[in-house]
Amino acid sequence: MGNLCACLSPKPVNRKKPAKRIANPPAVSSNSSNRWTRIRSSRKEKLDDALIQEQALAAATIILQQHNGTLPFDRSASLRYPNSESKKNQLPRSSSSRARSLTDPLLQPHQLVNQDIKLDDLETNHFVLVHGGGFGAWCWYKTIALLEEGGFKVSAIDLTGSGIHAYDTNNITSLSQYVKPLTDFLENLAEGEKVILVGHDFGGACISHAMESFPSKISKAVFIAAAMLTNGQSTLDMFSKQAGSNDLMRQAQIFLYANGNDQPPTAVDIERSLLIDLLFNQSPAKDVALASVSMRPMPFAPILEKLSLTDIKYGSVRRFYIETPEDNAIPIALQQSMINSSPPECVFRIKGADHSPFFSKPQALHKLLVEISKIPSI
Repeated sequence: MGNLCACLSPKPVNRKKPAKRIANPPAVSSNSSNRWTRIRSSRKEKLDDALIQEQALAAATIILQQHNGTLPFDRSASLRYPNSESKKNQLPRSSSSRARSLTDPLLQPHQLVNQDIKLDDLETNHFVLVHGGGFGAWCWYKTIALLEEGGFKVSAIDLTGSGIHAYDTNNITSLSQYVKPLTDFLENLAEGEKVILVGHDFGGACISHAMESFPSKISKAVFIAAAMLTNGQSTLDMFSKQAGSNDLMRQAQIFLYANGNDQPPTAVDIERSLLIDLLFNQSPAKDVALASVSMRPMPFAPILEKLSLTDIKYGSVRRFYIETPEDNAIPIALQQSMINSSPPECVFRIKGADHSPFFSKPQALHKLLVEISKIPSI
């Protein structure tokens, strides 16, 4: 995790039974397991990346000013795989029954994403994006552009002391204070309005706090390489209990002591020279440049705070997890450990994604968010 103290690499663990399963899954062909690997056209990938990079700085400026994006980007798909009770009853690993790769170059990206989408038939078409520690709403600029191009409503939140939110990070003393912009937003939603809450990195703990407070306003919760905790755990608890150590994380952390060196840390920053290796090892250089001038220290107190999560509130919200296998901040084994400790309804994976898939795999992330929005009620 971008700003977590003593993040440790876990040993691989076996999956437990999922809490919920998707109803009426689509049929799949017998070779569906081979479609775990996404085969991307190298030419198409270069064209997509070039288009995104040409518009990155302009889009980032718009997001910083308005938290909205309007730039047209190409889109691609990513495979998903849900938890299963057993191999016998395993759900399909792809949202499509086609034997051909979902990124088949013979198909246009808009055909993969927008076909058969009727926004009025969805429980909600409103996404609320919550950044991770050190990040801000700016990090979602590609995701915002892609979702809005598809007709979705998108709100990206700057948590207290993050992004362009004018507050000294060192003065944040609780998780509720840190997530106040999010809880204020949810509290002000119109009567009966629901949203899909998306959290990245430490944003997972933040959306969990919001799920406990406003379960009736959240249709689904999506954890992207995020802290997905259990009742009574702090984010530090989850990471410090794992076997082994994350040397890169420890090297990258810079603790800030605004109250004096004899007092506990007030915030954690990241050594800029290690940003690429830790958070953006698969991300484009221009996005790394944007992050290097936009990231801010993360408050330390919220990392230590133990969450109070109940089955009747937090547990009533449908949860989905998106794994990032090339992640150096929250290694895939640690992600799977959290998934096993508190199984979500369904687990997805974006092949080749680093800790920041909104940069490294924006089209694949977009595809999954759209697919999650279409999953019907059980």
